[in-house]
Amino acid sequence: MVYRSLHLTVALVTAGLLMGASTGMAWTTHEAEARTLTKAAALPATKLKVETLTSGLEYPWGLQFLPDGRMLVTERPGRLRIVTKDGRLSPPIAGVPQVVARQQGGLLDIALATDFATSGTIFLGYSEPREGGRNGTAVMRAKLELAADGSGKLTGGTVVFRQKPDSTGGYHFGCRIVVNADGSLFITLGDRYSLRDEAQNASNHIGKVVRITADGKPFPGNPKFNGGGRDGWAPEVWSIGHRNVQGATLDGNGVLWTTEHGAKGGDELNRTEVGLNYGWPIITHGVDYSGAKIGIGTAKNGLEQPVYYWNPSIATSGLAYYSGSLFPSWTGNFLAGGLAGTHIARLVMKDGAVVGEEKLLLDQGWRIRDVRAGPDGAVYVLTDDDKGRLLRLTPG
Repeated sequence: MVYRSLHLTVALVTAGLLMGASTGMAWTTHEAEARTLTKAAALPATKLKVETLTSGLEYPWGLQFLPDGRMLVTERPGRLRIVTKDGRLSPPIAGVPQVVARQQGGLLDIALATDFATSGTIFLGYSEPREGGRNGTAVMRAKLELAADGSGKLTGGTVVFRQKPDSTGGYHFGCRIVVNADGSLFITLGDRYSLRDEAQNASNHIGKVVRITADGKPFPGNPKFNGGGRDGWAPEVWSIGHRNVQGATLDGNGVLWTTEHGAKGGDELNRTEVGLNYGWPIITHGVDYSGAKIGIGTAKNGLEQPVYYWNPSIATSGLAYYSGSLFPSWTGNFLAGGLAGTHIARLVMKDGAVVGEEKLLLDQGWRIRDVRAGPDGAVYVLTDDDKGRLLRLTPG
């Protein structure tokens, strides 16, 4: 059995960090399981200046930066707003799609097209109402028209992706959107909680990451089109075996990384590659909420191990890759939001492994919904609350 270079030999060095080195060798299940990293060495606290730009957001979920320095923020009940640099909120933008705003559903992520500066195109991810009281994750493409008075509206809204099959439940929508340099979209899709076994069924969208073109067509590099015995995969599917991915970003090389919720323990950081199976619900490093075992254990031939996992869970949501100038020592780090964990996990990477972890904002008690590295080098954070905050983090 070959576990990819995400399985790491761990050595304790004098600096007190757990250093991982990619081996590229075949290991037994027991050896590979032992080398999956968790509980990396704790890092010294970074002194931060924390500014609240606004605290008037109702369960904010997704954040994007406009070219002029303003920001777009989604609110889960179904509103999209513009936030100015000094924290002033616009009225709700017209033209947002109808959403199922219950439990974990609502208006969720937002992303800008690569040609936004000329086209005004954005993508909105949301829980879409469907016939018979059912629902599912959907992504709409629309044009954002900005007005001189600071408001705006969406026009030409077109749904470019619908998760199938749909469900009556209100949980595990996934719904992070990542736009690639070529204009294509990664969309993360949850297992809808009650359909978790379908995460292993590659012919549907339950518990998957999909990749589509900007106009909604399957990406031509997806597994279905590349042979290798994956003819039965749905044409949009990129990877399978996910529970509920709510953090996703590209690293400095354009590679997709994701964070996903475990059940009771077993939240994961994954390097999410084409055609791979990330194991849920056959393998997991957590247990069910009742304490019962899920699946067969923590490892199986042909199923990917996470790069890193958390026990207990921090309830991962929002993931950013840092390459800015304000925190030079953070270059190449991931910033993973934690809802139940009420902090941002700053993850130091070496050779594809997590070798150190710092818990940012832990003393504040804020549920962290989204984390973004801003164009100014600051880190921007959304907190999950009915009076949710938009925060700006800079060196203290």
